[in-house]
Amino acid sequence: MSAPDKIDGIQPEPLARALGERYLAYALATIMNRALPDVRDGLKPVHRRLLYAMQQLKLDPGSGFKKSARVVGDVIGRFHPHGDQSIYDALVRLAQDFTQRYPLIDGQGNFGNIDGDNAAAMRYTESRLTDVGMALLAGIDEDTVDFRLTYDDVDEEPVVLPGGFPNLLANGSSGIAVGMATSIPPHNAGELCDALLHLIKTPGAGIEKLMSFIPGPDFPTGGIIVDYYETILEAYKTGRGGFRVRSNWHKEDGKRGTYVIVVTEIPYQIQKSRLIEKIAELVQNKRLPLLTDVRDESAEDIRLVLEPKSGKVDPDVLMESLFKLSDLETRVPLNMNVLDADQTPRVMNLAEVLLSFLTHRRDVLLRRTRFRLDKIEKRLEILGGYLIAYLNLDEVIRIIRFEDHPKQKLISTFELTEVQAEAILNMRLRSLRKLEEMEIKTEDKALRKERTELRKLLKDEGAQNMILTSEIKDIKARFGQKTKLGARRTDFAEAPEFEVDVLEAMIEKEPITILCSEKGWIRTMKGHADGGADIKYKDGDREKFVIHAETTDKLVLFGTNGKFYTVAADKLPGGRGHGEPVRLVVDLGNDQDVVNLFVHDPERRLLVAASSGHGFIINEADVVASTRGGRQVLNVSGAAEAQACVVVAGDTVAVIGDNRKLLLFPLDQLPAMARGRGVKLQRYKDGGLADVTTFKYKDGLGVPEGSGRIRTFTDLKDWRGERAQAGRLPPKGFPRRNKLN
Repeated sequence: MSAPDKIDGIQPEPLARALGERYLAYALATIMNRALPDVRDGLKPVHRRLLYAMQQLKLDPGSGFKKSARVVGDVIGRFHPHGDQSIYDALVRLAQDFTQRYPLIDGQGNFGNIDGDNAAAMRYTESRLTDVGMALLAGIDEDTVDFRLTYDDVDEEPVVLPGGFPNLLANGSSGIAVGMATSIPPHNAGELCDALLHLIKTPGAGIEKLMSFIPGPDFPTGGIIVDYYETILEAYKTGRGGFRVRSNWHKEDGKRGTYVIVVTEIPYQIQKSRLIEKIAELVQNKRLPLLTDVRDESAEDIRLVLEPKSGKVDPDVLMESLFKLSDLETRVPLNMNVLDADQTPRVMNLAEVLLSFLTHRRDVLLRRTRFRLDKIEKRLEILGGYLIAYLNLDEVIRIIRFEDHPKQKLISTFELTEVQAEAILNMRLRSLRKLEEMEIKTEDKALRKERTELRKLLKDEGAQNMILTSEIKDIKARFGQKTKLGARRTDFAEAPEFEVDVLEAMIEKEPITILCSEKGWIRTMKGHADGGADIKYKDGDREKFVIHAETTDKLVLFGTNGKFYTVAADKLPGGRGHGEPVRLVVDLGNDQDVVNLFVHDPERRLLVAASSGHGFIINEADVVASTRGGRQVLNVSGAAEAQACVVVAGDTVAVIGDNRKLLLFPLDQLPAMARGRGVKLQRYKDGGLADVTTFKYKDGLGVPEGSGRIRTFTDLKDWRGERAQAGRLPPKGFPRRNKLN
């Protein structure tokens, strides 16, 4: 097949290369001109052009507002040849106080709201710059930044703004480019200034030190950050990560034991109306059985009212289920992918972003200084011409009056420059008075002194640091934590670490008394009773355990077989009667008995012991059983069986045997185990262990004498020993029951 004929002016090119080059050009244009902000001023081109156009229109905070359509038209016509709606959307975003932590534009009219409603059309709204926007533009007319030609080569626009405000981190940024994205949440400007001041003194400061000034983002909508310090630190070290943000809420009590939950702050960039719709949908689909209603009572401030199904529902459990299923908790990503000073996209960490800002501010300071020096040099040149004219006033007047070419004659006669000669020729007659000459000499002297100081400044990094410090302190004073705008809005807290069991949470929390008899019959009574003669048991049976609890509690039962069983308090039989055998509630054998019964507290430690005298310590959190069959903890064999289970409280173990021998030894001689036989507590020649307890040695050993009386023994040095010793007969007056509990 012959090659196609070449057409004049058209060069053949492989399709893959043509597409690759064009796609690369598109990708670079998207990255440079649309998606990624500049690390120096924190702005994208459209935002930079908006602010510059408004400054050119003299829309400073002290002036009147102008129609937003006028601003958008100027931006389109002079700088940004794109659609008017995209430019107006950018303007609106810069004016929204729920989107920008420090709005750059002051909007008048409907600029949208947190519900997600759109702003009014640009012909109805008006705008002007805020003080923060002016801070970003300050010094732009002093050759502090480079300018480039606009798209039509008619006008000029700034490549970057002077950026007297740490805008990138203060207001954040987000954007999606080709193959990369950026997401930077807003921070507190006062905290950023504190970190910048520290970096000026210590340029090599680490991220940990910077986090002592900047603990995390500060969102315009408030909320609570519930991430761990280590997580936030890692995000700031790498420039990538995220932050868990929760709504701020409180409980308001109602009548007859009812309450509602009021949400006053929602996570950043969450639309309130969509959030309410989502929660209502969850309620309707019965995925939130703890909640019956949600309503919006917001005015200027956010107020979402959540009504629980019952006043007995734990508010923390209800909110945990909402955080899990709705946008009341969300994750705000961090990806500090920005354009550096060389316009190269890269991910920076916290220190690099702050140092880049300081480097830019130093460049602005040096350029502003050189600009001022140039102005001084030109003014001194003119003042020098004026002074020569005053010294030779009569001759200057003669030359001007009678010479055909006075300018050239002045230059040749007095060795003036063209600028000086032109200035003399343009001098007004009123300037010839003596007072004017004195003022010129004074001005000349002052400018020469200023020139000397500025030249020193260009060479002295310490002097530059002093000026940078002064500028940053001024920003902090105007926008820092002590101002209404700069006060921190987002708090920090730790999220509770527990799994939400919705079915368990639906149990109404009520006080109950749990009764368990000697023969193992168990039941509950409403309220907290103290037992006694008013409570009836079966003939031949009597009281063994009387426990005050709540219907939401878990009970732990320890059997003589060394197993722990877990029972939900609301599952126990109630009402009148004697209850039912505990062996129907848990799989406890007929030849086994209940050693102890108590309300579960996962923070405690337990001491378990067998009749053989062996035992150990275990965390109560490790004894919870998930089945009726229980959890084997203390291994017993032969004739031995579990004899005691007591809460660890103190520094000394007291153990007494059937032989009435008492032994005290330090608690730290007992090991902590999850399961096993344990170690020998006391040595017996005959019999076995009768009872064991723990106590604080300095407080003495309290022993029950019956009828609720406790007798305390303090002189116990003769009974102190080491674990596994035999012990000795207890002190005089010790009860003969051989019981320590």
